Amino acid sequence: MDDVLNAVGPRLRSLRSARGITLAELAVATGISESTLSRLESGQRKATLELLLPLARTYDVPLDDLVGAPRTGDPRIHLKPIRRFGMTFVPLTRRPGGVQAFKMLIPARREPAEPTPQTHSGFEWLYVLNGHLRLVLGERDLTLPPGQAAEFDTSLPHWLGSADGGAVEILVLFDPQGVRAHVRPAAQN
Repeated sequence: MDDVLNAVGPRLRSLRSARGITLAELAVATGISESTLSRLESGQRKATLELLLPLARTYDVPLDDLVGAPRTGDPRIHLKPIRRFGMTFVPLTRRPGGVQAFKMLIPARREPAEPTPQTHSGFEWLYVLNGHLRLVLGERDLTLPPGQAAEFDTSLPHWLGSADGGAVEILVLFDPQGVRAHVRPAAQN
């Protein structure tokens, strides 16, 4: 039991980092004080159901994910879309921390969106499935058609949107620790 409870703090910190949320933002969203959240993440406070339930609700993950409970044998991923910045992110992985995979949907817009580049820690790899993606990366303004990929350090100011006002679907791999994705070509026969 102690091993399970001791692993909760690092798991919570990793999940918060992966989501790019500050302790202050998490405190507002959950109603739990910043100091309590900090002590919980550092292992100085034991996890209780009273603390974990609002965290699971805020992160939109099953309580089992926060405590590292073993899977029940169902290999299916139950997709629960997350809506942020006018876009929809469909998580394709379930575990907090490490590389996270998302299908990202950028809706069609009549008026072009004004880029508002953001930064955060980590590294991102993306692949355009449908539509034409506009990627503003630092001083560069790129258009990626279906089948093109990009990877970048997310500490560089970046913004993703539609290049032509149409809907865009992309596959995103995000690593909060900044590990680069490595794609190897298939061997030629």
